Amino acid sequence: MTARPAFARMLAAAALTALLLGACQDGSGINGPTARSIAPIAPQTLALMQTKGMQQSDPILIRAYKKEAEMEVWKKGGDGKYALLKTFPICRWSGQLGPKTREGDRQTPEGFYTITPGLMNPNSSYYLSFDTGFPNAVDRANGRSGRYLMVHGTCSSAGCFAMTDATIAEIYAIAREAFIGGQRSFQFQSYPFRMTAKNMAKFRNDPNAPFWRNLKEGSDYFEALREEPKIGACGTRYVFGGADVAAGSCKPKVEPLVAQKRAEDEREIAELVAKGTPAVRMAYQDGGQNAVFRPQDNPTTFASLGGTETVLPYDAKEYSRHNLGEVSRPETLAAGPEEVEIDVKGRPVMLAAVPSPTTTASTTPKAMAAAKPGEKAKGPVRPAPTTLMAARPAEPVAEPEKPARIAVADADGDSDGYQQLLGKLFTKDKPAPVVTPATDAATVEPIKLAARIEPPAVKRAAKPVHAGKEHPEHKAEAKKTETKKVEAKKADAKP
Repeated sequence: MTARPAFARMLAAAALTALLLGACQDGSGINGPTARSIAPIAPQTLALMQTKGMQQSDPILIRAYKKEAEMEVWKKGGDGKYALLKTFPICRWSGQLGPKTREGDRQTPEGFYTITPGLMNPNSSYYLSFDTGFPNAVDRANGRSGRYLMVHGTCSSAGCFAMTDATIAEIYAIAREAFIGGQRSFQFQSYPFRMTAKNMAKFRNDPNAPFWRNLKEGSDYFEALREEPKIGACGTRYVFGGADVAAGSCKPKVEPLVAQKRAEDEREIAELVAKGTPAVRMAYQDGGQNAVFRPQDNPTTFASLGGTETVLPYDAKEYSRHNLGEVSRPETLAAGPEEVEIDVKGRPVMLAAVPSPTTTASTTPKAMAAAKPGEKAKGPVRPAPTTLMAARPAEPVAEPEKPARIAVADADGDSDGYQQLLGKLFTKDKPAPVVTPATDAATVEPIKLAARIEPPAVKRAAKPVHAGKEHPEHKAEAKKTETKKVEAKKADAKP
């Protein structure tokens, strides 16, 4: 008696798979369903569904996060609310944080997409896959181009989410059963990172920040209500809501719980900024990969950027045993991303050197050199340090000073300025820059900028004292310095 339902389910899966073949764009040319496309959901995942009160046929929703390299599968319960079923580590995504803009840029898309049965590919060259549906209406309104942006197996990406064969097999089976259960399409939400107040504060000055704030509106709706938001395209922006958005409204009603979450997040963002949270931008060589796919001393926990350990929502040992297949551009994953501090215009910021906080009036070069005639100097005469900052007085420093931040002038108004500065961040050998006529402008310009803010004259260290008399060269040097001061005052007095 139990064989009939299983056989019927297999027939239904085969029929669905045959229907999907017309949409295969990366197929291997096999006619008919493959064994892997009708494989059942893994027993451990079925057991997890039971513990959470879920059914195989329940509707699903998928969320992906590029920076964290994680993909979540949610299931809808009888009360209409979604609950998290399982989190899967992403083996590979390519490009940088930010939306895909044109075909060939290796960018993994960001946005809200609708996955229908016709976008499922049982004959994918990458084991199994489904198409994200990029570009959608908002992508097209923004002039973005590209096609065949997939979620697939094998750890190789050129604008796709690569999940390993074992992982895509599980996700594919879960989606297939939801379609067989009656779901006509599921929503795929793709984000640059988890849309927390902390991340929004950190990435507030990124050029993509306005777009990300728009994505957060949809994320807030889902997280506050645990309901799938209806999606609308109004110009170049998404709108999110319920029935009014489905009816075409570009100014939908905001549910009280959604408004409350947004207000709380805005307050937290403002507090984080007020406390000095730096604005940053992430620079990848070419995308990222979840840490579970790399060798680790402790595969159960990983250190976050803040230095604390985070317990993973998945078994790292399990995924470390996965067959990754061909990993695309593995050399770009070795160094990891760089966090670059940026100013309000999105320009990179450089940290300038400052004198040691232990320096006092009695130990400065000036004080050590200026010994009375006939007395032994208290220490060696050292020239004033050369920094990218204006000269500071030699009074005692009570507290360590924060490094000054100098914006790279060329980055403003030059779309390639950011790339110019970061061009050699990831190279293995980083030779010291040599200032020559051929030196990159992004290297030379900070020196020019610092030179403009230096005082008109910089005091020189005192010359040696001989037998209680001033050395002739020192006297002449003092006269020149006095003349420069007079000329500087005259220049400043001119209107």
